[in-house]
Amino acid sequence: MTSLDKLENVVHNPVIPYVGSILSSLLPGELIVIHGSIPDDADRFQVDLQCGSSIKPRADVAFHFNPRFKRSGCIVCNTLQREKWGSEEITYEMPFQKGKPFKIVFMVLKDKFQVAVNGKHLLLYKHRIDLEKIDTLGIYGKVQIEIIEFVSNKSLQGSQPSSLGITKINTENGAVPDGSQFAVPYLARLNSALGPGCTVTIKGEVNKNPNSFTINLKSSNSDIALHLNPRMKNKVFVRNSYLHDSWGEEEKEVAHFPFSPGMYFELIIFCDTHEFKVAINGVHVLKYKHRFKQLDMINLLEITGDIKLLDVMCVSSSTESGSSMVSRENHLPLQLKTELYKTYTSHVFKNCCAQRRHNPLQLQLTFTIKMVVD
Repeated sequence: MTSLDKLENVVHNPVIPYVGSILSSLLPGELIVIHGSIPDDADRFQVDLQCGSSIKPRADVAFHFNPRFKRSGCIVCNTLQREKWGSEEITYEMPFQKGKPFKIVFMVLKDKFQVAVNGKHLLLYKHRIDLEKIDTLGIYGKVQIEIIEFVSNKSLQGSQPSSLGITKINTENGAVPDGSQFAVPYLARLNSALGPGCTVTIKGEVNKNPNSFTINLKSSNSDIALHLNPRMKNKVFVRNSYLHDSWGEEEKEVAHFPFSPGMYFELIIFCDTHEFKVAINGVHVLKYKHRFKQLDMINLLEITGDIKLLDVMCVSSSTESGSSMVSRENHLPLQLKTELYKTYTSHVFKNCCAQRRHNPLQLQLTFTIKMVVD
């Protein structure tokens, strides 16, 4: 039986084939999240973002996402216009397995769709049809669907970057030209001392032909408490610290490399009592134990390398509650702040707060909260 929760914009247990209206126009930042499973006898299924539901003539399909299981398997993406298919884009990485559950996240960006499966980035698909023409979701083939979620994200819908809790340091002579607020290399001072309960959020887009990029949390005396260095060519995610004029031992282990050329990302660094925790696009990726113990001396954020920086935000445990984005956070115990980081990667934010009889934080929690692995 199919049901639609209008408040949450969620479809439960749709019958396949499913054709349903998208209640509002797709905008940059919108997410379509699909939970389901693959039957043992599946040969293929498809998810279509359509311009209407006409059968004859067939409605245009802005984005055709079509996993096929024959041979080694592949995913075919295409666009249908005026009943003619365009050129196929084929991905030979197959994240779906017969008999296994899955979670697909379609994120709408200004110039493309970004797709992740089971918390891992899969592919990008550039728009061939204007977003405003998409009004229908179709799901066909041998697949079982449990939940379809439509998630809004106002942070990508033309709003101005916030730079909350950050003061950019101009390293060049003269005035800062318009549009260079987030020019890379980027250096900024944290307005409040870093400490347990603080989060640093970095939003950006990886360049199309990247080598690497670097994020450093450092002190004024040049010690680097946390050095994050994704290296795209070798798919290695290096972490380290630079203390007393020398580098320490590198840490490289991750479940999977979380970045790809051209992908949009939101990276959260959460400072816990004994370690940093890092989540990317809502998925917890790594922990890094503190080697630099004087956390209150960490006051600089440095970003370099092959990315386009879109926004930077720091929410401190000592931030005043005058801003609606940090209201009431400084009244929460550290244990709850730690739990809230977990909700960034567990999709239970409301439940977590309800169980502790607190109202949800008035943070600008973007799609990161929604785009998560359970």
